[in-house]
Amino acid sequence: MDRHLPFTSLANFRDLGGYRTTDRHRTRPGLLYRADSLGKVRTGTPDWDLYLSLGIRTVIDLRHPWEIADHGRVPAHDSFTYHHLSIEHRPYNQAALGPDVPVGPYLAQRYMEVAEDGTEEIAQTLTLIADAVTSSAPLAFHCASGKDRTGLIAALVLTLVDVPHPTISEDYALTELATPALLADWRARNNGHTPTWPAFGRAPAEVMDLFLTALMNRYGSVDDYVTKSLGLDARALRETLRAGLLEPAA
Repeated sequence: MDRHLPFTSLANFRDLGGYRTTDRHRTRPGLLYRADSLGKVRTGTPDWDLYLSLGIRTVIDLRHPWEIADHGRVPAHDSFTYHHLSIEHRPYNQAALGPDVPVGPYLAQRYMEVAEDGTEEIAQTLTLIADAVTSSAPLAFHCASGKDRTGLIAALVLTLVDVPHPTISEDYALTELATPALLADWRARNNGHTPTWPAFGRAPAEVMDLFLTALMNRYGSVDDYVTKSLGLDARALRETLRAGLLEPAA
């Protein structure tokens, strides 16, 4: 199933609604969106009109400051607030990796680093998401490709509302449908060159499987990670997210 919205400038903008939980609920459509860089959207275009039509009230930009300086941010508009929360503290260059680097273990390890380094920003991100769903005010969070940092946040939120891990990995792997466009965009920004890493832009489900397993092994549960590392009340956060984001499944 392709969940991508029909943007021209965005390759990986998706609605996180419609996912079933373990207790016969589902995530509400039209409330929480994950995306690649909204800095690619331009005012006065059909993409801008489509973006505004979604009624998004909060945007969380997970990128590094230098990424925003180099590639821009979503245009300012009175209809939404913009938050910059860079959750990745150890930058790495996927495009420059060698062909022998295995995609699953490598990216899962990077995601664990982000989970451990970016605790302050991750906590703020989850709090903003909880506030948004409580108010039924649509929110979008994004990084550059909508895959790695965005995928980590999506996995935490979906786990906290009891979406099963196989479904979370399937959601992560939907980026595979956007891989050709993400690769073409990178080539266009790099004089037509091709990344040395054949897995650039790839998002096999194995990556998320390995990351969630590593997180469980280290902390015992996502709730324990939220409590011990993020300093949040995991029970209260879970209840808030479930109350605002879930609806009975048909």
